[in-house]
Amino acid sequence: MTATPSAPGDGLVRAGGIVFIVGAVATLVTMAPLFLGTDPFPPIAYAVCMLMGVGFVIAGAGVLRSIAAQRRTAKSVS
Repeated sequence: MTATPSAPGDGLVRAGGIVFIVGAVATLVTMAPLFLGTDPFPPIAYAVCMLMGVGFVIAGAGVLRSIAAQRRTAKSVS
């Protein structure tokens, strides 16, 4: 099995996915006390939930970087 070469932006997409998942898990954890009737977490826990949006932006930047690289390659070939 051969590994495919890493394209520009792939690292950003992976990192964005990981950050998004961390934010999603944090969102689930911070919402649990609301349903369980326990004391809510401190405000910093809700700030960690914002990582979902940050991860989405990072992944989007990776996709845009990949698109730009593919366009440059297509222009140089034609």
